[in-house]
Amino acid sequence: MSLLDEFRRITAAFNRSGIDYALCGGWAVNIYGYARNTEDIDLLILTGDLEAAKEVLRSNGFDIEGLPLSFDEGKTQIRRISKIDRETKTLFTVDLILVSEIYQRVWDGRLVVNWQDGEYRLVSKDGLLEMKRIADREKDRLDIKHLTS
Repeated sequence: MSLLDEFRRITAAFNRSGIDYALCGGWAVNIYGYARNTEDIDLLILTGDLEAAKEVLRSNGFDIEGLPLSFDEGKTQIRRISKIDRETKTLFTVDLILVSEIYQRVWDGRLVVNWQDGEYRLVSKDGLLEMKRIADREKDRLDIKHLTS
């Protein structure tokens, strides 16, 4: 199974579950037209939906839960959940980024898009750029450059 297959499977499971989410990170960058590799699936979710989101992931084989991650003086909270594909021995990871005060505007601006025969909930381009500015890593600065040119 490829990361694209896993991406489609996980987003379809979230769509069926009714749990609201917004794609962000590398998949959002790709959907907005800048093709680049990504190693995981980043989903922005409401804190109140965390346990339900974990259950959706567990039901799809994601059973390796990492320790909670905190960045930006605690303003960015991430819950990382992974699985190892039995056939390929490939590690797949989903990062659940919790909506906090600094991401509320990003969350409020999310939208639904059709891409490659699927329907996805996605942060707006402006929201993605805001998240990239907050993260401020080298790859984020490169994404900003490509998304704004």
